[in-house]
Amino acid sequence: MDPTRSFVKNVKRVVFKVGTAVVTRDDGRLAVGRLGAIFEQLEELNSQGYEIVLVTSGAVGAGRQRLRYRKLVNSSFADLQKPQVEIDGKACAAVGQNGLMALYDNLFSQLDVTSSQLLVTDNDFKNPDFRMQLSETVNTLLSLRSIPIFNENDAISTRRAPYEDSSGIFWDNDSLAALLALELKADLLVLLSDVEGLYSGPPSDPRSKLIHTYIKEKHQCLITFGDKSRVGRGGMDAKVKAAVKASDAGTPVIIASGFAADNITKVLHGQRIGTLFHKDARLWITFTDVGAREMAVAARECSRRLQSIPSHERMKILLDVATALEENESVIKAENDADVSAARKAGYDDSLVSRLLLKPGKISALAKSIRTIAEMKEPIGEILLRTELADGLVLEKTTCPLGVLLIVFESRPDALVQIASLAIRSGNGLLLKGGKEANHSNAILHKIITSVIPDSIGQKLIGLVTSREEIPDLLKLDDVIDLVIPRGSNNLVSQIKNATKIPVLGHADGICHVYVDKSANMDMARQIIMDAKLDYPAACNAVETLLVHQDLTNSDGFQELVVELKHEGVSLYGGPRASSQFSIALADSFHHEYNSRACTIEVVDDVHSAIDHIHKHGSGHTECIVAEDQEVAEYFLHQVDSAAVFHNASTRFCDGARFGLGAEVGISTSKIHARGPVGVEGLLTTRWVLRGNGQVVKGDKGVDYTHKNLTPEQQVEI
Repeated sequence: MDPTRSFVKNVKRVVFKVGTAVVTRDDGRLAVGRLGAIFEQLEELNSQGYEIVLVTSGAVGAGRQRLRYRKLVNSSFADLQKPQVEIDGKACAAVGQNGLMALYDNLFSQLDVTSSQLLVTDNDFKNPDFRMQLSETVNTLLSLRSIPIFNENDAISTRRAPYEDSSGIFWDNDSLAALLALELKADLLVLLSDVEGLYSGPPSDPRSKLIHTYIKEKHQCLITFGDKSRVGRGGMDAKVKAAVKASDAGTPVIIASGFAADNITKVLHGQRIGTLFHKDARLWITFTDVGAREMAVAARECSRRLQSIPSHERMKILLDVATALEENESVIKAENDADVSAARKAGYDDSLVSRLLLKPGKISALAKSIRTIAEMKEPIGEILLRTELADGLVLEKTTCPLGVLLIVFESRPDALVQIASLAIRSGNGLLLKGGKEANHSNAILHKIITSVIPDSIGQKLIGLVTSREEIPDLLKLDDVIDLVIPRGSNNLVSQIKNATKIPVLGHADGICHVYVDKSANMDMARQIIMDAKLDYPAACNAVETLLVHQDLTNSDGFQELVVELKHEGVSLYGGPRASSQFSIALADSFHHEYNSRACTIEVVDDVHSAIDHIHKHGSGHTECIVAEDQEVAEYFLHQVDSAAVFHNASTRFCDGARFGLGAEVGISTSKIHARGPVGVEGLLTTRWVLRGNGQVVKGDKGVDYTHKNLTPEQQVEI
């Protein structure tokens, strides 16, 4: 549930208003399918004990369509040649109201719900006795589980056509819905429209952004409204005025789409749907109100200031971060304990709890890795290539930050520290979204890290996203965010890749293999395999599949290995050959990441079969061969197409800190930009710097090319 929508837990009486654009199709006919879906949701809420009041538009539009058809049928050819006069709106309302209510009554009857019709005019509400009687009647109907349906009685209204009169107690069905919400003491008003909610500009403008929470002091003068409703008399401007009136008086309002499936149900479940109007909205100064774009732009601006400062100042920031973490270790532990306790109480599996827990010594280890990163060679502005193109014209290829990174990670709060440290050293802005199970840990770590960032840089350099509903908005910002790195499940990575045009760096699975060749030293093989599986089973670099040469299956060494794995609580599954030879359960799939004390075993003919198996079923993460035959080992190392390939070493070595990178933002199985553990270098790109003294191309006749390679240290007079 979104924190700003938590009030819906106490909602009982709800007024829903459906606009003309929702009730009718583009051709003016009633949208029976759409209305049916809405009414099914209202019936479900009614059966759950909610008190439902419905305000509907659409009578004029529906009536106009029917009268136009009737007029056409009754017209002669000569009549059709004459200028056509628009049919009186009040006559349209009289005809349309009859058909509208007939449809509503039929739809509700099919759902075993009783509905009732109440037609009102502006003048009615000038009578105090009417208002009292109205409340009594509605209360009686609601107690009987009947759904009252309101509409302005346009047929006899004294309001001037063509509905330009906005005087009086209410002036359209949006303001009528707001009035009824207050009169009937509703807990919530929902205005259903043909768009997702209130946008910063016309919804058709790609630059317009959906406003999740309306803050009058902020948005009142910033919003540009588009055209009015295509069929009704209001539009978004009318809805906003009605919503502001009701919310200021104490009734929360949500403007949402009546076209989207299950939107009504989602609203009552507290999901962030549409635009919320609330009297306390101005007090909610959170990321929700700042907006995805504003947060990303702020990170970019801070990163540019970070890039401009000397290397020793960036180094000092990191050293201050390390010290601050050590000084606040007890506070961090208390928040982490709260997360771990909540995770266990919620029934999370052991592997997730293990990733969530900051074990004793972890903060010290993180501080040490941060100091290692701080002391690394300056990564920004390194000259990778220097070429003299012509006399006095020198070209340099230099390193520079990517810009703004969005990192989405699950469970592991230590990842936040590593990623933030690498971003600071590489001069990048950063947006972080951790798993909800680590909310307390992430919040305190983010607070500690940003507290030591100088005001001259800005604490918005590193933003912490607290709601998963913000992720879709962030993934649309391909003009601000330069790289997305998801760290988590296969499902998470796949969802993000499918939802954005921003480059994505990461791996979906960590299906790591160890191949034991017939030449292997079995004592060494046993040590490597036990470490690769048991050192940290939940890690992405833990071995998941053990491939064994067919000549070893009956050897004492391999039999002892199998016994030891079982003794350590490792559940063994086999491929077709291994399951029959070792009498173990058949694996459901070779492409499976256990993240626990479980492992798949399969028998292969030789190194060629092992490589084929890895290419067919692996994820391109980390593979290992245990062999004494150097020729076989080299063949394996050169032929296996994975991010990391090892000989006689545990797969657990595939880690940024163990590689000497200080830390890592993740392990990439991509082949473009960065591959394997991604440290500072993987967060950099390059740019070309050309220095001259007035040279021009002039059809390549204005310069004599030399294309002489220079060392990065060589100085050339220009």
